[in-house]
Amino acid sequence: MAQSDFLYPENPRRREEVHHLHQQLLDCLSDSFRATNELIGVLNMHLGCGLASIEMNRNGTIKENCDTIIQAMMEIQKELQKVDEALKDKLEPTLYRKLQDVKERETEKIAIVQKVISVILGEATSAASAVAVKLVGSNVTTGIINKLVTVLAQIGASLLGSIGVAVLGLGIDMVFRAILGAVEKTQLQAAIKSYEKHLVEFKSASKKYHHTITEVTDTVKHQIK
Repeated sequence: MAQSDFLYPENPRRREEVHHLHQQLLDCLSDSFRATNELIGVLNMHLGCGLASIEMNRNGTIKENCDTIIQAMMEIQKELQKVDEALKDKLEPTLYRKLQDVKERETEKIAIVQKVISVILGEATSAASAVAVKLVGSNVTTGIINKLVTVLAQIGASLLGSIGVAVLGLGIDMVFRAILGAVEKTQLQAAIKSYEKHLVEFKSASKKYHHTITEVTDTVKHQIK
């Protein structure tokens, strides 16, 4: 037991808590990298995008890794915007509005996009149309991506941002010291609360993001059969 533990008996529990929360945050980050790369792969294959995959920097800080995902999402949104503008240009206004109508059947939306997607992409499949409908013609998807970007930016700007990812490979005491090096001792409780708050938001946003990507990949698989 560290000498300070006699003065602050709650420290051992806090060490465990910080380590556990940091592990959860890293798991969420890792999942977001994987899901984003999966989405990039779908866009590159079916919409002809030239997006580069991203990799988690184990030697970087939480903020640096959050920024990497944010930058990738911004590039994804740019590509989706290009397809959206092309659809708006090629489709009649009434048909384009149908793509934005949440009450319109998805099969009908895919049929609408199928009319012009080959003109936009040069050549296209029903899978490409399905991807366009799921990602371009959905305000829900746009909102989910924007929400995750917002949460990641908040995490990066918080007390947690300057903490290194690699500290998880260390023992609990070393993790604790690394975090104390990033925040003042008087801020430790604030850091724990920050972990808890951001994890709730991050997990919620990540779950919706991952669910959306799973829906896209499942739709693509169905169209290819």
